[in-house]
Amino acid sequence: MKYLKMKRAANRLLLLTLVLLGLGPAGVRAQTVIGLDSAEAQTLRRHPRLRQSDREIEEQRALKRGSFAPANPDFLFSAPTGEMWAPGVVQTIDLPNVYRQQSKVAQAGITLAERNREVSRASVLRDTRLAYLALQFAEAQVRQLTYQDSLFRVLRVATERLFTAGEVTSLQRISTDAEARQVTVQLQQATADRQAAQRRLGLLMGRPNEALATSTDLGRTGTELAQTGTALLAGLPAEDSTALVRSPTLAAATQNVALSQSGISLVRARRTPALTVGYQNQAFENSALKYRFQFGVSVPIWFWTYRSQLQAATARSQAASYQLQAQRLELSSQYQQALADTRKFSASLGYYEQTGLPQSRAIISQSQRLFRAGEVSYLQLIMSLNQAFAIQNTYLTTIRDYRQALVELNYLRGE
Repeated sequence: MKYLKMKRAANRLLLLTLVLLGLGPAGVRAQTVIGLDSAEAQTLRRHPRLRQSDREIEEQRALKRGSFAPANPDFLFSAPTGEMWAPGVVQTIDLPNVYRQQSKVAQAGITLAERNREVSRASVLRDTRLAYLALQFAEAQVRQLTYQDSLFRVLRVATERLFTAGEVTSLQRISTDAEARQVTVQLQQATADRQAAQRRLGLLMGRPNEALATSTDLGRTGTELAQTGTALLAGLPAEDSTALVRSPTLAAATQNVALSQSGISLVRARRTPALTVGYQNQAFENSALKYRFQFGVSVPIWFWTYRSQLQAATARSQAASYQLQAQRLELSSQYQQALADTRKFSASLGYYEQTGLPQSRAIISQSQRLFRAGEVSYLQLIMSLNQAFAIQNTYLTTIRDYRQALVELNYLRGE
């Protein structure tokens, strides 16, 4: 008789569970669904870091237009005869090689600014993809915990009724209540995480006050992700240097070396003499030469100044070369870590896709079936459900970590 009562109570419990799980949450704030491609496009249009990079490129282009920059002319008034004052002007002009080297330095500065913009663009895209992924993960957790919370709420209500009827022990009642409250707290935390993720993605897109929602359920992307990751790993080159050849960070560091080397050429060009031409003053009416012109050479005799400038430019070039080497080492280390993470999570995802996730579904199905038959207690049901939900949550975490590793790997490769 006792088992019949438990079976009838279990049936009523499961019926109520289905009813509750079929109800949607009331009063949910209207959300704006957005895809990853759209989020990336909007971020690239509005992010201030890219606008800053555009202004820096404009600055360097303006400097290049002024690369032909002769010294200011000297306007003079002199009285060579002591009888009258006459105006004059003197202009010093460097040899053409100086202006040519100045133009090369300016062009190298423009190229460096463009390379830095590519670095900024890649960083913004990585941040957007990670923020979008964080929102996907938060949404998936809210969905998962909402299901768990609804289920455990019904279990708690049913346990209270059975405890009042004397059909379950106090331990079963307390355990069910503790599990239900714990899941409720986890759901509240997941909801707060989702709001924070919406805010973070909205800030990147320039829409901080909108309640954003992703267009894809993270939990349904496991199979597609496994195929994408496998294809990517199969096509990666064996050498780090080959894999990182399109890295924007490495390209910017390489261009910085080129800029510093062009600076050395400019210092050397400025060590050459300059030409001086001028019109000094007018002569008297009866002078044989009506106009007096001046021609000369500006000689760089202050050798220590130019030697110090050359030493500074050489040290700057060497520092840029060492910075390039350090950047290459750092990128190689990050690439190896991202590659190891990708392979690790690829294996983990394969396990959950083939074994873990089907087992969790089987645990939920069989535990409910055995519970309806009165063959397992509430405690055994709760333990089975917790085990299944833990597997599903780890599955979601694995998908998130796998996608994070792929985002980092593509960022380092300049993809």
